[in-house]
Amino acid sequence: MPMMYGFSEQRRQMLDAEARRFAEEAYGYGALRACVVGDFAAGDVGPDTELELMIVQETDEPFRRRADFWVAHIRPRVGTRFLVYTPEEFEAVEDEDAMLLEAARLGEVLIG
Repeated sequence: MPMMYGFSEQRRQMLDAEARRFAEEAYGYGALRACVVGDFAAGDVGPDTELELMIVQETDEPFRRRADFWVAHIRPRVGTRFLVYTPEEFEAVEDEDAMLLEAARLGEVLIG
């Protein structure tokens, strides 16, 4: 099987462009805060790396349905995972949740 060189850099550029696009549009859709988290935030990019976004917004939707809003409105151009918290949820677990602690340490703040 042939090996592709430079794909990680191309993927990194694609994820970065999508994160910038999200940052430009998300506030208008109600994002109060947003950070890039996960592998991309940690600088670990491979062919399957997704853009993982932690978002804080006011919503009455159950946790498992909140990403649907962002998929429908932002229409991601690369694999994207949305982790959406209400302000109250975020405040309650901000200092305890491992992912949120990682986001605070490594994540790139897009909004807020």
